Amino acid sequence: MRKTLALLILTLGISAPAAALTLNEARAQGRVGETLSGYIAPRERDRDTLALVEQINKARTDSYQKLADSNNIPVDEVAKMAGSKLVERANPGEYVQGINGKWLQK
Repeated sequence: MRKTLALLILTLGISAPAAALTLNEARAQGRVGETLSGYIAPRERDRDTLALVEQINKARTDSYQKLADSNNIPVDEVAKMAGSKLVERANPGEYVQGINGKWLQK
């Protein structure tokens, strides 16, 4: 399970389908941030950012569900495990949302 989760996190953190804005670009520009829920959240509300957030979070939901089904655990548990790792692995300068809901720059 942990190896599968680690692979999932790497995939979710690096890949984004071809779009006007990539996940890595959005992170570097401070337009999105990681949350402990396992999903990215917009920090800016422009069309490209919101479309990217929707696209990435849908892909994460699908991946989390597959992992949850194959390991017979609740999907929210998978999402929270991934969220914790994604927040922890955020690069310096990127934004993460703290437990209090406030944005912090790493």
